[in-house]
Amino acid sequence: MNTALLSALHEIETNKGIPFEKLKSVLEESLLTAYQRREDAVEGARVVMDRETGELRVMKDGEDVTPHDFTRMAAYHMRQTFYQRLNEVISEELLAEYGGRVGDVVNGIIQQTHRRMTLVDLGRVEALLPPSEQVPGERYENGQRIKCYLLEVRESGRGPSLIVSRRHEGLLRGLFELEVPEIYDGLVEIKAVAREAGLRSKVAVWSEEPGIDPVGACVGPRGSRVRAVVSELRNEKIDIIQWDPDPARFIAKALSPARVREVYLDEDERQAEVIVPDDQLSLAIGKEGQNARLAVKLTDWKIDIKPESQAVEYEEEDDWEPEESSMHRCRAILANGRRCANMALPGSLFCGIPSHQAQAEEFEGQRESGS
Repeated sequence: MNTALLSALHEIETNKGIPFEKLKSVLEESLLTAYQRREDAVEGARVVMDRETGELRVMKDGEDVTPHDFTRMAAYHMRQTFYQRLNEVISEELLAEYGGRVGDVVNGIIQQTHRRMTLVDLGRVEALLPPSEQVPGERYENGQRIKCYLLEVRESGRGPSLIVSRRHEGLLRGLFELEVPEIYDGLVEIKAVAREAGLRSKVAVWSEEPGIDPVGACVGPRGSRVRAVVSELRNEKIDIIQWDPDPARFIAKALSPARVREVYLDEDERQAEVIVPDDQLSLAIGKEGQNARLAVKLTDWKIDIKPESQAVEYEEEDDWEPEESSMHRCRAILANGRRCANMALPGSLFCGIPSHQAQAEEFEGQRESGS
């Protein structure tokens, strides 16, 4: 009985997680390649290992054609061809397993950390957390459990190389999918995410299912769900807002916790002018402009925030326009009694907002009937 060979294969099975039958197949394949290089090799023969005894034999049509020195040859090639082929098999399996998981949140344990890189043990393979994907201010201690975003799987000569991230927006998405069953089941959709890793994030959610509050689902009972995400992100602040198909309303919500009075849109330029009460200006902009920046990322609109007092002055100054000017403000009157701040379309006295174009048609009708 070849107990040493069986023991070695079972040890590899335990440490690498490769089934014994797969290891047996790789060993037989490797030894057959070595056997076929011999001058006295029998064409069409195959190498067979007895899984109970570990005995190695060369077989041809059911007959034993094993060379007398085959055991010595097998021991030599066990250290050469077999381990090389085994590493190839492991690489293939890891590529198949992790290649389809790019974009997923993976669990790991910090294995080693220094200035140039941090290694994260994912179980069967180690991943690299480079400095560019680390969160400023986060400390990574050996043995610490951590969740990361699987950013990339690279194939190299030494096997697959996995790159993970702690600052990617996908990590925030994935954590909410793990914590909120309604997101995992597709009842609540994350429409947009804006993140300044380690500081603050905004998440816009939406649901078409009647009776489901998407924001409440993400917050969870007594804030338990969002609290779990915040804890994993080391107390990063998270604003959860309800996405709105109307850009003006969505922009107003994106600037929360600030209150917004009015939003004027230039849809061609995807630019919004937002009017806020004077006492809400600093809140809307945020510390060092953070709240405004996140709102811009979340909505994908350029946002110009103005205090209400400045907007009123602007309206008063803009009330008179020379007749010869080619640029005019829209003449539509809003529900609050103020004049629309958008520019009129060329050749028209009104902007392109459908309700304002309806006013244009009514205005033209009145003018024609008056004439």
